[in-house]
Amino acid sequence: MHRIALGTDQREQFVDVTEAVSDAVRALGIEAGAVLLHVPHTTAAVTVNEGFDPDVASDVLAVLRRLVARDAGYAHLEGNSDSHVKAILVGSTQLLPVRAGAPLLGRWQRIFFCEFDGPRTRTVLVTPLS
Repeated sequence: MHRIALGTDQREQFVDVTEAVSDAVRALGIEAGAVLLHVPHTTAAVTVNEGFDPDVASDVLAVLRRLVARDAGYAHLEGNSDSHVKAILVGSTQLLPVRAGAPLLGRWQRIFFCEFDGPRTRTVLVTPLS
């Protein structure tokens, strides 16, 4: 397993971790197969989506904010219930195929760490599957 450490600087943001995941795949010596990406945090997630146009990530965050309001009278009094719900909706894991020593992504796809309760220090775990 390989750990990617990262820091976020906003409450909600998408951080492109594609290169860090590619580096992890190389460090793990995986030529073919798959890796499981996992975010061990209850207010963060990981996803794969378009990375060419930064407006896509902004639009996704805007939709999540509309769907899951920050102050909607939650019973959980920590002030971050919306972050938990957003993390559940996006998901804490992604399974990615690996070919020729790199994650197999589509032309416009990038891997994003999704912060919903930052700024914080976070981790993405990259585990080879055989």
